[in-house]
Amino acid sequence: MPAPDWTELTRFALALAEASAREILPYFRRNTAVEVKDGPVWDPVTEGDKAGERIIRKMIEERYPDHGIHGEEYGWKEGTSPFTWVLDPVDGTRSFVCGMPTWATLIGLSHEGKPSLGLMNQPVVGDMFYGNPEGAWHSYRGATQAIRTRSGISLSQASIGTTAPELYRSEENQRRFQRLKASAQLTRYGGDAYFFCMMASGHLDIAMDCGLQPYDITPLLPIVTGAGGFAAEWTGGDLSKGGNVITAGSQPLLDEALAIMSA
Repeated sequence: MPAPDWTELTRFALALAEASAREILPYFRRNTAVEVKDGPVWDPVTEGDKAGERIIRKMIEERYPDHGIHGEEYGWKEGTSPFTWVLDPVDGTRSFVCGMPTWATLIGLSHEGKPSLGLMNQPVVGDMFYGNPEGAWHSYRGATQAIRTRSGISLSQASIGTTAPELYRSEENQRRFQRLKASAQLTRYGGDAYFFCMMASGHLDIAMDCGLQPYDITPLLPIVTGAGGFAAEWTGGDLSKGGNVITAGSQPLLDEALAIMSA
């Protein structure tokens, strides 16, 4: 079987992001109706989420009909190829319904079960981050540059980004997080997927979140690793399946963070 053409697949992912933005943006800051999914926490969904995923799925099915698709809003479509697209059309819907431009469209592509291509698009700000086996990049208002993580930082010097402390719901995860927070220089909240891209760009040192679904993290891992970062599921689980995910700009920093969390 020929090697994947990552250049062509990346171009297609960028086209998916641009098409989804055209579908999602008409619902942003319009006080659009909010549905609430079943579950233990308030989990909103809007027509913007659904419209974004519909256009992405339509374009994939037309271009690559044998590829699998796993989306947050419309579930699984089994494929017959080694490729599966993993989609979160509006990651950070709570931010979306509050009018904050910290939500993002996440588009990932797994090859033979491994997250291999990923994209994060924030069309209001104009930020597009993407990564594949050849590297990671940031596009902003027409200019594109390669990105790299920051290295040589110890935990005592590190900045941490995570969505919200209350999402560490179990007592054990809360203890782990509080130990890590107490050992770092700075902790910021509310960035959702943005934090992982800021870490990949060298502006943060650790990005982490608890209880992630595959569509929350699969699109971000190729950006993190393509930029030279490292990732782990802190209970030892399979990163491609989500869970409790921590990423860092260097392996020594990740090891130091995991040691503190498991102390």
